[in-house]
Amino acid sequence: MMQLLKERVAAKVVLTILIVCLIPTVFNSVFFYRSASDVVKENVRESSRQIARQAAESLSFIFSNGSDMSDLIYSNERIQEIVKDDLKSGSPAAGKEENQEYMTSYLNSNIYTSSFVRILYVLKQEGKSWGSGTFSPYKLSQVNVDEMDWAEEAVRRDGELVWGGLEYDRFSGAGENTDLVLPITRVLKDFDTMENIAYVQVGLDGKAILDKINQIKLGKTGHFFVVNEQAEVVIDNDLESLHKPVENKEMRDYILSGKREFEYEEEDIPYYGVTEPIGNGWLIVGRVPTSEITGEIISIQKIIIGASVIFGILAILVGSFIAKKVTDPVKVLTQQMKLVGEGNLKVRTSVDSKDEIGMMSSEFNHMINRVEELLEQVKEEQHQKQEAVLRAIKHRINPHFLFNTLSTIRWLVQFKQTERANTALTALSKLLEGNMGKSGNFISIKEEVELVEQFMVILQIRYEQKFHLVTDFDEGVEDWEIPRMLLQPIVENSIFHGIVPTGTEGTVWITGKNISGGIQIEIRDDGVGVEQDMLQRVQRTSDGDNSYVGIGLSHVVDSIRLYFGPDSKMEISSGEGTLVKLVLMKKTGGDHGV
Repeated sequence: MMQLLKERVAAKVVLTILIVCLIPTVFNSVFFYRSASDVVKENVRESSRQIARQAAESLSFIFSNGSDMSDLIYSNERIQEIVKDDLKSGSPAAGKEENQEYMTSYLNSNIYTSSFVRILYVLKQEGKSWGSGTFSPYKLSQVNVDEMDWAEEAVRRDGELVWGGLEYDRFSGAGENTDLVLPITRVLKDFDTMENIAYVQVGLDGKAILDKINQIKLGKTGHFFVVNEQAEVVIDNDLESLHKPVENKEMRDYILSGKREFEYEEEDIPYYGVTEPIGNGWLIVGRVPTSEITGEIISIQKIIIGASVIFGILAILVGSFIAKKVTDPVKVLTQQMKLVGEGNLKVRTSVDSKDEIGMMSSEFNHMINRVEELLEQVKEEQHQKQEAVLRAIKHRINPHFLFNTLSTIRWLVQFKQTERANTALTALSKLLEGNMGKSGNFISIKEEVELVEQFMVILQIRYEQKFHLVTDFDEGVEDWEIPRMLLQPIVENSIFHGIVPTGTEGTVWITGKNISGGIQIEIRDDGVGVEQDMLQRVQRTSDGDNSYVGIGLSHVVDSIRLYFGPDSKMEISSGEGTLVKLVLMKKTGGDHGV
């Protein structure tokens, strides 16, 4: 028997199949019962934590809209003057009418700047109050504003934001109002005396907030709600629970203790809970029955064990038959591999079967074809790389741009605008020095942005328009090395085709963030955008067709293709302005990036 195992591959294959089938069966039956529950539970918990983080980020974004709007009104000096003027006796009627018109127009116009802001109020106990939309002074007159809970808290916090829970709007409409809002209140101060003169209240759209929460699912029946620092429910689909402490004491204690995830029981049903902080100090809380996490593990265990047994029996029955078909194809494949090892790349195997040996034969032929293709690809990439380097050198200082810049400087000198001429010469000198440096074809993103700043200085003088550059990079992004002139052509297109046609000042934003295996850079402007037909033609550039764009974007596309990984790309979209997204992935074995 031992001699047979040593000499016959078929016998070895049969024995191997038997062992391989028996080991998983025994292993699964023992190990799976002990570990599967914890593994599945941990995976679901991690997924739940990620879902909670997504929900918290969505709410933080909505809440930031409200706080930003409150800051905008709070810092408006005209509003302060109108409120102070209304508090004075004997103010001219014409002036008050003008103030009323300004306040109404200002509050109503700001409602439309954010899809999440529902109402805006400037309230006070005595005199005139103002509000957006269908603001009802009569409803306001039915309450003592200074004695409202949110008013007293706003006075106590002395200018800081007071976040209220979800409620129906108190002061809108002629009848009963059913619009849900989340109010944000603060006192409005006289900046000269620092006295409290009114209350600023921003009402976020409660329905939009609930819709955001409802879009994020936790299991089949689980859901999210929001509590404040005292574990009182402030946002929930169950409106009856609002402004009340969390009903389950065990759950409430976990929330107050700062637990990020926990398990508790409610009506003898085990639940899993997870929390995530929101930007204003509140917590979003998710709850789901534990059975939804581990309830199907037992049935899965039975299926796996049963399948292992069945496949083990089938493997034993067909093992001998398979073994007979293994040896001959293996011999053929081995002979062909020896020929390839001797340098003959024209060899192709002829094993025609659908089993593993057939797959090996197919993959062997595919591998040889791929080797030949890679040899040709290396040659082509070297050729393209040389062309891209030449194109980059040609594009580093556009002769037409240089001619126009020098002409502009000549006219500035002629008309004795010495300071502007000196600024332009200084920027041009730095730009030339940076683009003709001796550090090779690659520079850091930080250095590229510095060159873009000098480039924009020249464009400002040339077009007599103000261009702003705003940058925001994650840690480490600015140290990435990129080909020279990778960002400047995009910024030039943003200014020339986007901002200059507006005839007014504009802004270019450059942001960069770390992603798995690389970075993502976005260049966005607030210009006129790109027409749809032109956008479709420009987008073909990222697919390798450079016939529709100038040398600038061609240089960007070719540089991305040559120096970064295969998943790297350039995407262009247009709405209010133009957005260019660069995804730069590290190239395997490459020396670019960090």
